[in-house]
This record gives sequence, structure tokens and C-alpha cells, in this order.
Amino acid sequence: MTTAQRPTLEAVAARAGVSRATVSRVVNGSTTVAGPIREAVNRAVTELGYVPNLAARSLVTQRTDSIALVMPEAATRVFSDDQVFPGIIRGVSQELEAADKQLVLMLAGSPAGHQRVERFTSGRHVDGVLFASLHGADPLPGRLARLGIPVVCSGRPLAGAVPYVDVDHVGGVVRAVRHLIDGGRRRIATIAGPQDMVAGIERLAGYRDTVAEAGLPEMVAFGDFTRESGAGAMRTLLDAHPDVDAVFAASDLMAHAAMRTLREHGRRVPDDVAVIGFDDIETAAYTEPPLTTVRQPIVEIGRRMTRQLLRLAAGEDVEPALVLPTELILRASA
Repeated sequence: MTTAQRPTLEAVAARAGVSRATVSRVVNGSTTVAGPIREAVNRAVTELGYVPNLAARSLVTQRTDSIALVMPEAATRVFSDDQVFPGIIRGVSQELEAADKQLVLMLAGSPAGHQRVERFTSGRHVDGVLFASLHGADPLPGRLARLGIPVVCSGRPLAGAVPYVDVDHVGGVVRAVRHLIDGGRRRIATIAGPQDMVAGIERLAGYRDTVAEAGLPEMVAFGDFTRESGAGAMRTLLDAHPDVDAVFAASDLMAHAAMRTLREHGRRVPDDVAVIGFDDIETAAYTEPPLTTVRQPIVEIGRRMTRQLLRLAAGEDVEPALVLPTELILRASA
């Protein structure tokens, strides 16, 4: 069907026996139209196959019915086998589908990508913006919020007073390291995450607080939550501390790589070196041996941050900081 053949508001109005303005109000969701009239309009819409012009409707309602999920990461990270990002996307999608909203996924893994996202979101092409995997003191969430755009972050932002949903990183790590200590481990190392992210900062803080309280030495190597970085960090730890007897890795992917590296160096897990990760991604239960880990509710994070954003977009108040609990999941690696 060509544009000229598409049913118009006028055609719907004629079929329903009402004015064009009445049809417009019904199509745009107004509740001021009487029930019988609204039913007549909706019946005419169905019979004629009328499809609203979304661009024109957004000019009237000042809504796009779209929400952006911004991830300042490269596509290779977001769509890898790291199941944290897909879990966040799944949770966001579930809530938006229930609210009849459209998800706009935007990646900003480069300076040019970051600028593109800023132009698009500040241009009011979406009704609100969700941020996940923020690095450093990124000013964009705060800048958008100051423009009056609803913004919610996954993880406490290092810059700007923006509502966020996070998990108890420190508490989860404290339970994990205490479990290692209670099991008799005394040379406990950590593979820390990136220190430009709250998750990396707080998970390292939880490790340091716990080993210091127990009077144990610190043994730290750094990664970026990926398998490759976990393998390199484990090699660094073995070179510097060959007597290491336990490792807490700040992500399951780094923990998985650490176990493989330990095997390559003739170390048995958990007999010689116990290993604990963080996230509880799906593959954690299928590593060899199965990985003990700190579970964070990944899908629920996506759902909660979306609910917060929808409330903000509706003009409601929300909690500025929503922190979800973590849980230590015991498996054979520790």
C-alpha cells in the first residue's frame, strides 16, 4: 500500500461518525473521550487498518515511547559470551515490553560513539536513558539529567547525582574471602577488575578489608573482567607468589581463565589453589571444576533500573540508590 492509499485520520473519523480531533485524542491515548465513542473509533481503526504516524504523534504527546540503553563498550564485548551484558539487556527488554515501550540499544565504545550517543539522546529522540557499564567519571549521565531527561544507571556513577541500581559488591566479596579463610587458606590473592569502574573498585576494597582484618598479606593483580586478562593476571600472581593457595577473581570469566592457567602450571583446583569468582554467569556451573562464585541478580538489575526510569519518565519520585543483595554460591572450585 502506498502512502497515498493509507487510511487517514479523516477516513477514520468519517467511518466512526466523529470529528478528526476526537480520533486524534483516542489514538494518542486520551482518557477524556467517552467509552462508546472510543469504542467506535477503535473499531473504525481496526476496520480500515489505520496505522498512526508515530512522528506526528510524538509532536503532540511529547513522547517517543522509546528508551535508550547505552553501553560504553565495544560490540565485541557486549555480544561476546560474557552473560552479564545479555542478562542486563534481557531484564530491560522484559520491563519495556510489559510497558509497551521500544528499546534502543546504543554502544559507545569509542569517543566518536560517545559523541553520537550524546547527540541522539540529548536531541529528545527517546523518553529516557539507561546506562550500563560506565567507565570513569563519565559526565554524560549527569549532563543529560540536567537537561531534564530521565536517567538511571546500572552501578553507582563516579560523577553526577543520578539514580542508580547496583549490588552489594563489598559484602559479596567479604563473604567469599572469609569462606576461603575459614577453609584454611592463608595465601589468598585477587585478580581485581578495572579501577575506573565502581564494580572493580568496590570488589578490590572488599578483598583488601577482609585480608587486612585477618592479618593476611595482599596479593593483587589486575584484569578487565575478560578471560584474556584473567589468564595474564594469574600468570603474574604465580610468578610473584608461587605459594598462593587461593584466588578471588572479580569476574567469573577471569576466574575461569585463572583455573585454566593454574592447570597449565600443574596446580590442582581446589586441592592446591581454591578459586572463587563473581557474577554467577550461566557457564559458572559448567566449568571444570564447577565455579564457586558470588551471584549478582543480573536480569533483575535490568528490570529494576527500567522500572525506576519509567517512574521518572512519568514524573514520579524514585529512590536515588537501590542496592540489591548478593549471594555466595558454593561449588567444587572452593
